[in-house]
Amino acid sequence: MFLNFLDRIKDQLDKGYPFVAYRHPKELVVKAIFQKDKELNFVEDFRESGFVFAPFDSEQSPVLLKKDEFLSQAYPQESSLLNDTTIFSEFEDLDKDFHLQMIEKGLDEIAEGRLDKVVLSRKIGVDTIKTPLETFHALLRKYPSAFCYIWYHPAVGLWLGATPEMLLQTENKRFKTMSLAGTKLAVGEQGPQWDKKELEEQGMVTEFIEAALADKVTSMTISDTTAVRAGNLWHLKTSVSGLIGRCGLKEIISALHPTPAVCGLPKLKAKTFILNNENYNREYYTGFLGELNFKEDLRRPEPRRNQENRVYRTVKNKTALYVNLRCLQWQEKKVMIYVGGGITNGSVPEDEWKETKHKSGTMLNVLFN
Repeated sequence: MFLNFLDRIKDQLDKGYPFVAYRHPKELVVKAIFQKDKELNFVEDFRESGFVFAPFDSEQSPVLLKKDEFLSQAYPQESSLLNDTTIFSEFEDLDKDFHLQMIEKGLDEIAEGRLDKVVLSRKIGVDTIKTPLETFHALLRKYPSAFCYIWYHPAVGLWLGATPEMLLQTENKRFKTMSLAGTKLAVGEQGPQWDKKELEEQGMVTEFIEAALADKVTSMTISDTTAVRAGNLWHLKTSVSGLIGRCGLKEIISALHPTPAVCGLPKLKAKTFILNNENYNREYYTGFLGELNFKEDLRRPEPRRNQENRVYRTVKNKTALYVNLRCLQWQEKKVMIYVGGGITNGSVPEDEWKETKHKSGTMLNVLFN
């Protein structure tokens, strides 16, 4: 049955029509949305309904896939055929000098007090014999705790990913988000010891979210910070939840995106530094994607006696958005992998370079294992 589901996706891709297939973290069902034309639609005020795919640069409009056709299929439970060997490509060292120099520039800005943090990234180009759908299948097997997806529009391109980071989830007026920062390579099953640098970086992101949402939400609750594993990496995570105030979804998203976990602090200065120094266009890497204003119609029997066939009807408005991390862009047989890391006052350039190599393993493992 699932192979038939993949065949339907392949048919849409072969014909060049927009689609997305995805699975939420720790869920069993893979969903797919197919658009029946090749129009490039954009989100204007976040009151629209569909699947949103937004770039890193918040000045650019997010793309909206219309929910013309919707399918879902349970993903077969099977043991992963992929091992946990971290693969590093010989292509990775080609831009090492440039990346280290860029980190030094960032550290200079931090030392001068113009930045508190900046997230610097790079892209790696590799060849692969796998098809996009084989890669998507591998992502589903390998990363059950991530938001896994394959997204395509003929005017934009083909992207895949397995991101561990939620940007925002809402259900009517209730919301939740998270701060996810700090990275350690997993060694065995035991959690890592966190350094001052990672703890401070995590604290910056949490404080930013709290301040950014303070006048937009009520009943805000911030959880304790815990360590979570995503593939071969550990991260620090803090959950934030509450009720949306009088503002709309657009104001909440604008306040959060891009978060310090993918951009830096202060946000506008860090974003400017990134755009001026990374020497490539991130496009949709570190943007966000997911379900926008999906309606869930719940019906249940009326509990009162002597009212046969009477039902309650509750309509929930749900949004589930994820930060586009651990992703790749398909360019025919060439695949671009995007990785980055947060630079703070305690950063060591060589260590930050190694962190990007570790992060690249998420996508390299599915391409070459």
